[in-house]
Formats: sequence, structure tokens, C-alpha cells
Amino acid sequence: MRLFKQLLGVFAVLGVAFAVLSLFTFDVIKIDWVTFMEIQPAYKPMENPLAVPARSIPVEGPLSIPNMGAPENPVAADEVSIARGRELFMINCQMCHGEGGQGNGPIAANIVNKPANLTLDVTQSKSDGSLFLTISNGVLGRMPPMNENLTVRDRWDLVNFIRTLVAPK
Repeated sequence: MRLFKQLLGVFAVLGVAFAVLSLFTFDVIKIDWVTFMEIQPAYKPMENPLAVPARSIPVEGPLSIPNMGAPENPVAADEVSIARGRELFMINCQMCHGEGGQGNGPIAANIVNKPANLTLDVTQSKSDGSLFLTISNGVLGRMPPMNENLTVRDRWDLVNFIRTLVAPK
């Protein structure tokens, strides 16, 4: 019985010592304890994104088919679309392109590559699909792509609004 008590005391001391040592290593030395979540495969956002499967169509529908040219505008340029486009323009585009779309927004002076004047014939002569692709994909070194900020419908509404912009006389 005495041996059992001594053995129990030794195990108790070893248990307390192990607990203290474990806490010390966790809080002071910062040893990473292996957890189940760490040993399974996982990806951080945008870490090696997977390629789009062949012949797949996005949830919002096909934007354009490669090598088939610019898409056709499926949204009628009615009052609702133009009003939505105006609102989206004021939120997302006005700071660079200006309220009238002339490339003179509040931050345009601080941008090295000046924003495009959307009222000029150069812009207005482009097809709706070309404007849509420019909004979606951006312009390298000049304009960020808006495909993650705006839905497909939002981008078509922006195209319909841009069509209403006219150069001041």
C-alpha cells in the first residue's frame, strides 16, 4: 500500500510538471501544436486558384466567348437601367472620370495615367460589348478591373449610362 501511495505521488508530481512544461511551451516558446485542421489540405483565399474547368459557364452567364468578339448588350437602355448606371457611376467611377465623365474627377490630378474622357468620340464610337469588356477587365496600368466589384447586370447598366454622356459645348 505504501508503494502504491509513493507511485501515485510520483505520477502526480510528473503530471503537474508535464502540465507546467506544456503551458510554458505553448505560451512562451510558441510551439505550434498539431491540430486536425492543420493536417488537412487547405487553401488561403486566392492562393493558387484552380483553373476554370473547360467548357464551364459562370453562374451569372457567359461574359464573352473567347475569340468570338465583344458580347452583345442584353440590357435595354431604358430609364431604370440608365438610372442604375448613373448611381453606380457616381459610386465607382466618378472619383476618376468626374461627374460628367470627362476624366476630371477629384483624384484625377493625382493619377499618372489620366482617366479617359468618356464623352469623346473615341469612347462613344466603341461597341457596347467593348465598353463592357473594358469595365470588366480594366486597362493595364490605367484602370482596375471592376468584374469583382460589379455584377454583370451592373456593368451593362454602366454601359447604358456611359452612352448618355455628352461632351460640353
